[in-house]
Amino acid sequence: MSTDNQQPLAERIDELETRLAFQEDTLAQLNDVITVQDAQIRALVARVKEMTEKYQDLSFEVQKGMKPDEEKPPHY
Repeated sequence: MSTDNQQPLAERIDELETRLAFQEDTLAQLNDVITVQDAQIRALVARVKEMTEKYQDLSFEVQKGMKPDEEKPPHY
């Protein structure tokens, strides 16, 4: 290879290395965002489950007056 052909090739390699570095940085940033969002989603899912259980308990209380685990056995 002559020196004339090596210059454009070196520039292309530098450009590719620069792009790769930016892509790696972008991927790291996206991974951080995804990690935070995963934690938020897990917390929201737990909260929705908790609220659903509370709603079911309140709904049952309104319909029957007390929760099933608080009902007295028939012999009382």
